[in-house]
Amino acid sequence: MTEAGARDPAARRKALGEFLRSARARVKPSDHGLPSGIRRRTPGLRREEVAQLCGISVTWYTWIEQGRKVSVSTGVWERLADVLGLARAERHYLFDLAECADPQAGRYDAVPLPEGLAGCVRSIRCPAYILDRCWNVLARNDALLHVFDGWPDRAERPNLLKYIFLDPAARTLVVDWERRASRVVAEFRADVGAHADEGDVQALLGDLSEASPLFAHWWTRQAVVDREGGLREFQHPTDGVLKFSQFTFRLATRQDCKLVMLLDENAEPPVEPSA
Repeated sequence: MTEAGARDPAARRKALGEFLRSARARVKPSDHGLPSGIRRRTPGLRREEVAQLCGISVTWYTWIEQGRKVSVSTGVWERLADVLGLARAERHYLFDLAECADPQAGRYDAVPLPEGLAGCVRSIRCPAYILDRCWNVLARNDALLHVFDGWPDRAERPNLLKYIFLDPAARTLVVDWERRASRVVAEFRADVGAHADEGDVQALLGDLSEASPLFAHWWTRQAVVDREGGLREFQHPTDGVLKFSQFTFRLATRQDCKLVMLLDENAEPPVEPSA
């Protein structure tokens, strides 16, 4: 037996094999230039054909489908995903079951944000905003604009990291700025790990390291922490000290984006309707 919350390796391998068999049955031989033939007893590709297209042995591929314990490289999982024509969600499911990071995950992050998402964010009562993997602000509401005293509308392309390190207003607005800024760098490293070698991330790191020696110093320390919630304090120029609890959510359609909400620490909880 496995502990509560733990993944059963045998059950995971079984689910992986069943998924591969199902995906294989959906692929037309003609998709890969193979003859359909009239002597096929099963729909889709044969195991032999999948193995040949992936450059692996039939025995090895059969063991994978049977849920046996075998060592499979990232490259083989990539080829399997391509041969089987897996969609984004299917590919994510495959690599999740394989307990392996998809090297091509970043290419699926380019899908457009859902239409109307900015309207959803504006409808949230508490300060809220959406960040992409580089922490560019993709959407925000008026409550967030008020807390940040006009930012992000002051910036042509608002970016939270650039605001914290390059906008002088941040050092006054963010309570205990130096401690928060150092943690933000460690949070960003954890957030962007899978995309660290990509062009937009490299460009951002280069700009920040050149413009802010303090960012460059903290970035080289290699600290990594989760972007956790907790207390966030701001010294607002007109409202005084504002205290919020931060909560962060990943978008289902864009795993590189997140919704951040700031709940007023002093706000009274909503009254539940009576039965």
